Amino acid sequence: MKKANHDLEADVDYILIDEKRLQSRIRQLAQQIEADYADVDDLLLICVLKGGFVFLSDLSRAIKRPHELDFMGVSSYGSGTESSGAVQIIMDLKQPITGRHVLIVEDIIDSGRTLNYMRSNLLARSPASLRICTLLNKPARREVDVPVDYIGFDIPDEFVVGYGLDFAEIYRNLPYIAVLKPAVFAHLFEQD
Repeated sequence: MKKANHDLEADVDYILIDEKRLQSRIRQLAQQIEADYADVDDLLLICVLKGGFVFLSDLSRAIKRPHELDFMGVSSYGSGTESSGAVQIIMDLKQPITGRHVLIVEDIIDSGRTLNYMRSNLLARSPASLRICTLLNKPARREVDVPVDYIGFDIPDEFVVGYGLDFAEIYRNLPYIAVLKPAVFAHLFEQD
């Protein structure tokens, strides 16, 4: 566990996407979403927790049309740097989505397994439509093909943190997307 006075930025190898680029792209995504849902009265944004909360907050404020929010906790990572493959819902929606226009708001798509599981689960609830918006897309890691309607950035196969994304539940508060120094998580790969 990090100490309260630990300098998180000292663990950053380099900034992959700075604040200005993030905010500019989020405004573009919001405009595209507004146009695509112009004739829809019942838009529901579902945030995938925990990583998607910062992205959802900024995206929601940038969308200049009525919409509702809900949250879903889905996990396949634990405290490591790669998906464990075992997907589980750790917090479900608070409202039904039958007949509603749903937009999943995700922080990052890596293997695609978690999002594929979530998508199948939500489609079984009979929404009027279901689309996916992700801030980050890591195509080099894809194992399951998932249809994604809105992509903020395609990124290389690096372990990224910041802007809601974590490593061992920290670094979420960094205002940019960064790559951690390998020394920060090297202990995960050490053998006894």
